[in-house]
Amino acid sequence: MTTAEKHEFPMARTCPFAPPPAYEEIREEEPVSRVRLPDGGWAWVVSRHEDVRTVLNDRRFSADRQHPDFPALVEGEAASRRPDEERMLIAMDAPEHGPARKAVLGEFTVRRLEALRPRIQEIVDGQIDALLAGPRPGDLVDSLSLPVPSLVICEMLGVPYADHEFFQEHTVKVIKQSTPPEERWAAAQAVQGYMADLVAEKEENPPDDLLGRQIVKLRADGTYRRTALVGMGFLLLVAGHETTANMISLSTMAFLRNPEQLAMIKADPARTLNAVEEMLRYFTIIDVATARLCVEDIEVGGQRIRAGEGVLALGYSANRDPRAFENPDKLDIERGARHHVAFGFGPHQCLGQNLARMELQIVFDTLFRRIPSLELAVDVDELPFKDDANIYGLYQLPVAW
Repeated sequence: MTTAEKHEFPMARTCPFAPPPAYEEIREEEPVSRVRLPDGGWAWVVSRHEDVRTVLNDRRFSADRQHPDFPALVEGEAASRRPDEERMLIAMDAPEHGPARKAVLGEFTVRRLEALRPRIQEIVDGQIDALLAGPRPGDLVDSLSLPVPSLVICEMLGVPYADHEFFQEHTVKVIKQSTPPEERWAAAQAVQGYMADLVAEKEENPPDDLLGRQIVKLRADGTYRRTALVGMGFLLLVAGHETTANMISLSTMAFLRNPEQLAMIKADPARTLNAVEEMLRYFTIIDVATARLCVEDIEVGGQRIRAGEGVLALGYSANRDPRAFENPDKLDIERGARHHVAFGFGPHQCLGQNLARMELQIVFDTLFRRIPSLELAVDVDELPFKDDANIYGLYQLPVAW
């Protein structure tokens, strides 16, 4: 039995500030090793930073989540796959993936996002106004963490924010590990159905929003398919609010627990961007979403992986690898850790990473400037962490000032 086979995957975090304890053991003793999955199948885990980047950047590893042999991280997941459905961007391989990604990449350039900065600032200020005017203690998740990225991505896509409760309710079901496969699929279908209706409306007279511009551009290229745009819209809507929301909550908590780190960005906001990178590395809220299927024999970390075998590239383990980060378990906002893999790596690296960085920077600079006396209203041990979700975070964050 290998070091990793002694443990069940995926593993839950036992501490909000550290990966599962077994990750270090696996990374140091047998960094590429076989593990059992919930459905009884098995896959390889890759746990070191260099090897994780290799897996994510090599075309011999497929991202096709609808392939019957793709590693299933939730019991019953494989049986619910529908190979004939339209593949979303995150499930595409070359040569299909490149043109599909390029078609929407222009929406996330630094120049276009900088044009959004004043509006994001306005949204953040408005939510902080509401927090200050509300009850004390307040819930930062409800007042700031969720509304800010939700409003931003809704405005970018052209999705009515009035419908946010609908898609947030269904998103929770999609990412919760305990959701039965049929219910998870139904929740995803409900949001995709909503998106399909919205896209159909925009087709008649495409507005100047992301979805509308994609309709115009893809029609001009002769490549427009409604189902493909619906998948893209679904992906951006779900990923665009849930991930950044959890990073706002977790990072705010970490700053309040580490006043010496917080004092640095208060004294010099130029440090905030490095602080954002460190928070992304430190928490790595999406860990094994970077699973892959080997499609051609390859050696990784001295281990032969054969075509047809599944691989789990452990991002959280990679981001705590001492070979890549000195004293990796310490939170150090001056680290400058841009080589982390919290956004993935290679051709599938997160499209919206620069948008997330901008939102986090604006939130932290504004929140701690406007509410310098902000503090946790309960002990960390009392906080409801998302131990049951595929995207780690907090359900609530009570704060006082």
